[in-house]
Amino acid sequence: MSWPDRIDAVVVLTTVGTAEQARTIARALIDERLAACVNVLPEMTSFYRWQGDVHEDQERQLIIKTTREALDAVRSRVHALHTYDLPELLVLSVETGSERYLRWIGENSDGPP
Repeated sequence: MSWPDRIDAVVVLTTVGTAEQARTIARALIDERLAACVNVLPEMTSFYRWQGDVHEDQERQLIIKTTREALDAVRSRVHALHTYDLPELLVLSVETGSERYLRWIGENSDGPP
């Protein structure tokens, strides 16, 4: 894939408190064609500081594969569905990758038909 034709793919990270919330967000992003793929990682322990206190909670990490073009819609949808006051939303640029896989992300992250 030549540079001008490159898919501007991004990976978005967010954490949620329950498997059900992970499933809800993942299905919405896929069903609405805002992401090509959402991986839900197994439960993990997160340590963090919130409102001056240190917390230890069980969470699940979502890894969302989408395009920069769909990013605003992904951000809005995650915030609408998320139960946290301040959900994690980290966006990682994809510098390069498999040409076919990047094309697949682009073809499946274009929003509703």
